[in-house]
Amino acid sequence: MLVIHYTEMEDKGFAIERLCDPEAKVSAHYLIGEHGEVVRLVPEAKRAWHAGLSYWRGHKDVNSASIGIELDHPGHKYGYREFNEAQFEALVPLVARIVKEFDIPRANVVGHSDVAPARKIDPGELFPWDRLAEYGLCLPRPKKLERGDPFDNDASFYLALERFGYDISDGHKAVEAFQRRWRPEKINGQIDGEVRAILFQLLLDRDRGLTR
Repeated sequence: MLVIHYTEMEDKGFAIERLCDPEAKVSAHYLIGEHGEVVRLVPEAKRAWHAGLSYWRGHKDVNSASIGIELDHPGHKYGYREFNEAQFEALVPLVARIVKEFDIPRANVVGHSDVAPARKIDPGELFPWDRLAEYGLCLPRPKKLERGDPFDNDASFYLALERFGYDISDGHKAVEAFQRRWRPEKINGQIDGEVRAILFQLLLDRDRGLTR
């Protein structure tokens, strides 16, 4: 899989220093600066410590099965804002090459908050997943919802959310993470009809083989 992060640091140089510090016990395969500079920090064949305690689609050790890309960005801590255009333009070909080379399905191109919903919120609600999806590099948000409210109760929704890939040990945070990715205009951790319909459509599309 491929996991996208933000650094949540004020300075790229400091981010590189931390990502290369053995004492920090955190690293990533790539760092992309705000002006589009791509820095490789860890060879793709090596394990990087970017995801931490994480889970996705049955994998409890995401670090062992993923490539991590850090985006130089102040994050929510230092003034959350839109991602720089040059940074996104550098990200696209990097992701395209990686997913092709390692045969990564679109459903496994995820954000840090997707694989660690109880701890992380990056890259956040302003990351342009829709634009990345236009290149066929991640799943798009479903445009057509075939059923309005397909789950009978919250328990069945949580089971479906786990089936899609999320860790549901903290239900509220899992719903927030799902909303942050699939309905970023409203993130409240509450299960409503629209959230249910989006999840159902994602699962329906996957069962039809449309989410490879």
